[in-house]
Amino acid sequence: MTTIEQLRESAQVICDTFGEIPQTAMVLGSGFGEFAKILTDTKVLPYADIPHMCISTAPDHVGRLVCGKVNGVPVLLMQGRLHHYEGYSFAQTVYPVQALSLAGVKNLILTNAAGGINTDYAVGDFSLITDHIKLCDPSPMHGANIPELGPRFFDMTNAYDKTLRTLALQAAQETGIALKEGVYAYMSGPQFETPAEIRALNVLGADLVGMSTVAETIAANHCGMKVLGISCVTNMAAGVTGAPITSEEVNETGAKMLSQFSTLAAAILAKIAQNR
Repeated sequence: MTTIEQLRESAQVICDTFGEIPQTAMVLGSGFGEFAKILTDTKVLPYADIPHMCISTAPDHVGRLVCGKVNGVPVLLMQGRLHHYEGYSFAQTVYPVQALSLAGVKNLILTNAAGGINTDYAVGDFSLITDHIKLCDPSPMHGANIPELGPRFFDMTNAYDKTLRTLALQAAQETGIALKEGVYAYMSGPQFETPAEIRALNVLGADLVGMSTVAETIAANHCGMKVLGISCVTNMAAGVTGAPITSEEVNETGAKMLSQFSTLAAAILAKIAQNR
């Protein structure tokens, strides 16, 4: 069980390593880890060097914090995340988010590779997450509450912050990058979903599906952080086209879209910095 003492130790190491902590952190999803290479004035902290924190085992998830600047805008990157399918509890997967909150991060940008359920989507599309569906238990906040982080019961009406979404849409328009909006459904994986599961999620109103992001969003809202979620449609979900889904397809699409993602992410970070 996570304790406030553990989180404070982790946060202290983060602060000691990086000094002044940026207001905004970004979690880099599958295919987007190379975004860290565009940062300047970088400092790096491997997850293995942060007390009480688990390490990333998923392919393409390096497992380190990278602090630096994008076009002069400070940002703290999680180059790789923790997933429930790796064998971690939901509480363990959100531990980095909670530690970053204690370290001083106020805005959290969560990025991911997702399957497209909505047939108006195409592979390579970017979409803001407007809301999510999580049908599996437990919540990452299951168990004793840590009042220093947030209240026992907390609101999720604006889980994906409307102001940040507006800024992201403005950044997309100015860069000429199409940015859709949709509901993200969480499925625990590591297997891809069945066609029947996708049909059910479609009936429930989901536009996207993936194996991350939602637990982090819940924890960030508990901590009072503002969350922005961005998905890249790296494949159409099971049964939509009839084609099988592979992890290679997911990673290849992410790599192809890295340049556009980097442009969009840099513009969004600038917008957030200007809106303080």
